[in-house]
Amino acid sequence: MKKPSSTFDLEERTAVFGEAIIEFCLTLPFNPVNSPVISQLVAACTSVGANYCEADEAESKKDFRHKIAICRKEAKESKYWLRMVAKAVPAQKSQARKLWIEAKELHLIFCAIIRTTDQNLRQVQLGAKPIQAKSHESLGLGH
Repeated sequence: MKKPSSTFDLEERTAVFGEAIIEFCLTLPFNPVNSPVISQLVAACTSVGANYCEADEAESKKDFRHKIAICRKEAKESKYWLRMVAKAVPAQKSQARKLWIEAKELHLIFCAIIRTTDQNLRQVQLGAKPIQAKSHESLGLGH
């Protein structure tokens, strides 16, 4: 899986992840067991980036938080389906593991974004100045 540029760009990173999943799934054998697993995997993994694009265009802070929560959920679901692929196609376990690690990192990034967003929403409710978000690199989550 190719890595995005050194500048942290989550939209690009999620798109690269989705592309890598599609390429990976095209290598998997097609049979009655794999077919539904592959469909679920592609849906969950490509949904991460699609929902991030939606979050980037959110109409409010609450809308942003909601869409980022969907990204988090889809990233977690991606890990599940990658685990199922590793079981269904043991020969691809190593590649599935690499993709699983990226899904895990994306999940952690979305968890951090939600934490910061929730803190900011609480600060706004209290009439205080919002907290400055930490960069993803400072969280140890960027590439």
